[in-house]
Amino acid sequence: MRFRHPDGTAVHLGYCSNVHQAEDLEGVIAQLAGYAEPVREHLGVDRLGIGLWLARGVVTQLVGQPVGQLVDKTAELKRLKAELAARGLETVTFNAFPYAGFHREVVKKDVYLPDWADEARLRHTLDCARVLAELLPDDAERGSISTLPLAWRTPWPSDRAETARRALDRLTAGLAEIESDTGRRIRVAFEPEPGCVVETTAQAVRELRGLDPDRLGVCLDACHLAVQFEDPGAALGRLADAGLPVVKLQASCAIEAPDPADPATRVALGRFVEPRFLHQTRTSTAAGVRGVDDLPDALDDGLPTDTGPWRVHFHAPLHADPEPPLHTTADQLSGVLAGLLGGASADCDHIEVETYTWSVLPEPPADLAGGIAAELAWARDRLTGLGLKEEHR
Repeated sequence: MRFRHPDGTAVHLGYCSNVHQAEDLEGVIAQLAGYAEPVREHLGVDRLGIGLWLARGVVTQLVGQPVGQLVDKTAELKRLKAELAARGLETVTFNAFPYAGFHREVVKKDVYLPDWADEARLRHTLDCARVLAELLPDDAERGSISTLPLAWRTPWPSDRAETARRALDRLTAGLAEIESDTGRRIRVAFEPEPGCVVETTAQAVRELRGLDPDRLGVCLDACHLAVQFEDPGAALGRLADAGLPVVKLQASCAIEAPDPADPATRVALGRFVEPRFLHQTRTSTAAGVRGVDDLPDALDDGLPTDTGPWRVHFHAPLHADPEPPLHTTADQLSGVLAGLLGGASADCDHIEVETYTWSVLPEPPADLAGGIAAELAWARDRLTGLGLKEEHR
């Protein structure tokens, strides 16, 4: 889905395919037919954006050449591009945060591996950029790739931090080479996340300031921003003042428990405890934001219950509240959208709905495509409410 901002910028909206399980190319192509095309049909649009998550094995197959050489348009890559076109789908963004195995029975902290001190992370990201450069629509201005915020916070000794910083210099050079080879610009966006080396916009400024803004920037995940109790306006201002572009917005909502001491609230929260993903939980106190690394830790007396609401890193559907007395941070997401796109200029042009947790909801939906379509319709309504015009082919 595409929208036109009053300043003339084309704004792309899609959903992230990491909600679907696929570790090979056949699985990815099956997703397009089984989910993405039905989502487009639910919405009644002729073109749907999809932010692709491709596991490492799929990327290796599609690249067709080792790192450092020109992309060979393999038969597999041509096939994927044809499948997207045939089903009315387009991709301008990849989610390269998960490396592989994102739907294993237990993922938790493994999602942060390999980190940016590991050569494999750099190789994977540049390979993703090569693939995306070939899949971009001809009239798309640029592509984007979101990635992890350097690493999980521990262990992160100074030597690994320095290795990661050198990797970012090599990443910048590699992206410039890809643009020279293909004529397509790809930007990489680091996604602040609770518990990581970069978990807030202030830490993003500290760790990422001075990088080439034409190549590197921030992926702002609205769920993560809310979990850290960051004010959207202040966060966006901080990034702008530091010259860090918001390359990509992940439109997402956290779970909020207004009164975590209430027995009914704790029962409702307990239904979101599940073994696959990490659900960092935070509360805001007079001394600052306090947190634990997973929801069970919070429920096991790991967080105070008398200082205010808890917010849980559990990506909730944008359009629907969970079981009362819980609700979501949809208002914060609306604030982020207004801050980025409600002014005279568009400060972000790639928006990806990223509710990857549908399968681990207390009551998973019978119609996943219908649920994703409802989220995209919610986002569409917010964008048009800000004055953007939906475009049709």
